[in-house]
Formats: sequence, C-alpha cells, structure tokens
Amino acid sequence: MERISGKQFLHPRYWLTWLGLGFLWLLVQLPWGIQMWLGKQFGLLMFYLLGKRRQICCINLELAFPELTPAERFQLNREHFISLGRGLLETALSWWGNDAQLAQQTEIEGLEHLQTAMEHGGVVLLSAHFTSLELGGRLIAQHIPLHVIYRPHQNPLIEWRVARLRSKRYGKAIPRDSIRDMLRSLQQGHVVWYAQDQNFGHKNSIFAPFFGVAAATNTATSRLAKLGKAQVVPFFTLRTATGYRLRFLPILENFPSEAILGDTTLINTIIEQQVREFPAQYLWTHRRYKDEPNGGNRYALYSKENRCKSHNTPWSP
Repeated sequence: MERISGKQFLHPRYWLTWLGLGFLWLLVQLPWGIQMWLGKQFGLLMFYLLGKRRQICCINLELAFPELTPAERFQLNREHFISLGRGLLETALSWWGNDAQLAQQTEIEGLEHLQTAMEHGGVVLLSAHFTSLELGGRLIAQHIPLHVIYRPHQNPLIEWRVARLRSKRYGKAIPRDSIRDMLRSLQQGHVVWYAQDQNFGHKNSIFAPFFGVAAATNTATSRLAKLGKAQVVPFFTLRTATGYRLRFLPILENFPSEAILGDTTLINTIIEQQVREFPAQYLWTHRRYKDEPNGGNRYALYSKENRCKSHNTPWSP
C-alpha cells in the first residue's frame, strides 16, 4: 500500500475538512451530557433538512412496524434522527474520547461468552449497524485485542486520520473487501469484528426475513466462520441514559450449518430482537429493504405511490 504523507493534506482544498475535524475534537472535550444534547440538536436539524433520508426511514419503519400507527412511526422516525445526531458525536468520541471516562460510562453484559469462544480459536464478533456502532469498537478494544473490518472513507484526509487512530486502538484494521485478510486473522486465533446487516445488492446475498420482510442479506458470516474455523458471538453497542451497554450474546451453536438460509435467518432474528428493544438506535436511514425477490425496487414503488408523504414531513402531527 502506498505510504501517504500528511503534508499533502495541507493543501487549501482540505482546509474545510480540517475545520470540521477540529470542531468535532472541541465538542468531545465537553461533558458527555452536553455532547448528547448537541447531538440531539444535530439530529433534529438533519430530520428537517434531509427529506430523502427521512422518507427512506419512513418506508423502512412502515415495512418493519406495520402494527404502529402513522403518528407512532413518525415519532420513531424523529427519534431515530436524534440518535443519528448523537452517533455523529460518538464517532468523534471513538477517535478522541478519554479511556477512563468512557470506561466509567460502560456496562458489559455477557463478556464470558466471548472469553469462552476465544479459548477455542478465532472468533467472528458479529455486530449490526446501530448508531453507536463506531464507538463500540473503541469500547471493546479496552478489554480485548480486536481486528476490525472497515469501509474506507471517500475523503482522503478523513481516511488518513482515522487510519492513524485505528493503528493505535486496534490490533489490525481490515478493508471490508479483503476476505483473505479476514480469514488469516481468524485462522491465527484473533477476534474479528464484523457487521453484515447492510444491503449490498444481490452479490453474495440471499433473501431472508427481517421483521417479516424478505431482505437481501449478506451471507459472509457463515462463509467466514466455516473457512476461518471460527465461532460466532453476537455483539451490540447500545446507548443508555447514562452511557453505553456492551452486550455479548451466547456463541451461536451448530453454526454454520448446511442451510445457508437458516443461518442467515437466525442472524436476522437475533438482530431484530435487539432492534425491537432499542428501535430508534438502528440505522433505518439505510436502504435495507431496497431489493425485492422479483427484482423490483421497493423505494421506487413507494415513491411512485406517494407513500410516506403525508406522515413524513417535519410538520406532521
């Protein structure tokens, strides 16, 4: 990989990015309660301004929670954007937060499940895209060496800065397309932190139920566990009123099985259980339900039918 010098980022085209990073660093120096209040304001601002994302969230919530009234889904939509805004501050916390302060705000459930799995070799630490996901890696790394799967950032300056921070926090950072590196880490007995619950199209995906709706779902966890001879431990980072809860669930038994659909459905079910407990914290602004089994686009259909319009504006009751 080409070695990048920080000098190139002194160019004026990066000055605005430096300003934004400096602003986030300053916010991290504030008390946590103030950060969360500011995150709420950022989230409400996004809710008012990002109409397209607000509509995607509304469609997702209508598909996942048909039992809720439109007014209840509207409120959940708004709460989700508040959680998104707080997640922005938590990303900055994952970069520059104080270890001792974060430890005081963190409670851990079920760490023994991960410790047991680590005694037998490599572990896939299976997560999902909750809004505190980025901070979760930082919190785990205080307890165990961790190899993280990441998606490279499109902004070269941010990617360079985050890469430097990852090198300090984690044992290894692996690009999400580098399957060979993931398998090598697992075969060497490391814990590899991975989240598979986003829709990347039909490649390496099958349709499995998620909240009762057929959703294109990545099957990589089964393949990694099989080829890497690894056990799988579900893990979730959840925001509470006073800090964060790191929740480790029991090792998945008889996983992977011979039935890839059964494996994928099991993972979706586990994620769904956590989402139902903390519904506003799941990443509903992602096009999770975009693809239909018949090749259609659910979001295009909803837009054509003018669904999620009257109850998805900031001025709805």
